[in-house]
Amino acid sequence: MNAPVENFSSRIGVVLLGTGAVGNVLLQQLGPASRAGIALVGVANSRKQYAQSEGLSTAAARVRLESNGEPRDDAALLAALEEFDCDRRAIIDATASTQVAAKHVEWLRAGFDVITANKPAIGGTLASWRAVQDAARAGDSAYGDSATVGAGLPVLSTLRRLRGAGDRLIALEGVFSGSLSWLFNHYDGARPFHALLAEARAWGYTEPDPRADLTGADVARKLLILARAAGFALDEHEVEIENLVLPQLRKVDADAFHARAHELDETLAVRLASAREKGKVLRYLARLDAHGEASVGLCEVDAAHPAARLSGCDNLFALTTARYRTQPLVIQGAGAGPEVTAQALLADVLALRERIAAPLALAV
Repeated sequence: MNAPVENFSSRIGVVLLGTGAVGNVLLQQLGPASRAGIALVGVANSRKQYAQSEGLSTAAARVRLESNGEPRDDAALLAALEEFDCDRRAIIDATASTQVAAKHVEWLRAGFDVITANKPAIGGTLASWRAVQDAARAGDSAYGDSATVGAGLPVLSTLRRLRGAGDRLIALEGVFSGSLSWLFNHYDGARPFHALLAEARAWGYTEPDPRADLTGADVARKLLILARAAGFALDEHEVEIENLVLPQLRKVDADAFHARAHELDETLAVRLASAREKGKVLRYLARLDAHGEASVGLCEVDAAHPAARLSGCDNLFALTTARYRTQPLVIQGAGAGPEVTAQALLADVLALRERIAAPLALAV
């Protein structure tokens, strides 16, 4: 029998879905959080799960999952969460699975709070985003989405506070991808693009298949999440996306793409030369204007542009609003990485304590 969590009076019970880089760091962060009234009830990956209705030690969670885990069964996992004695029950989605994201609405309607770094439910179709809103209201549930954009950066919360205070977004521009930020911060012509791409992949800055980053689809999801938070009812087909993956490389398998990544070099070298002739640099930007025109793609920016001064994997969000019209409000910092993403998830769980005292504290 495992030792139960120390704090039996914990008011928030959680199950964690996903034990990859982010989930593993979150387990470490949840250990001290148990003293703040948060208790782990279960943990799961795509194959197995392990749960205890009386609570589970975070230190032993991964070991128990690997050694004593049972086949994945959401019903059993959530039943253990239902049995746990607490005031709020939260499901933390630290996966990148579209199948898991598709269950968010069901869980919200059932009264579970959902805390997520997984974007498809709110960064896909407008109908899916609205379904999340409706389900959260129907279930009196919270949907914590801070980790879906900018990891630990306070982007969504800032947008919502501004809008709640009567401000209006006029324009949004920025670098929303840590991997694309790193690539174009370093792409100066000294090395071919495919060499930088291989280095970024080796460092873990890109997905194992870098096309997940180069298509621009993930940046578009983030732009949609931000636009909707600002009051723009945009659908996914309304975002113009520049895909940096050449047509002949889009359907080949991952190994073939890696072997042929040098085919990207010529096109991007031409783009770089054109920018340098004008004294500019290349950055992969997301843009939204006051009319709801939205786009993501490779742009030439002046040396004075905030994005031109980025380094590493930093994200940048420049918000021009009715009240920040002369000088945009700029939020910049690490927008990717397990530590900051896990921290954003934990912060949304901690915000549930406010919802216990005031049901409307955590915005949907």
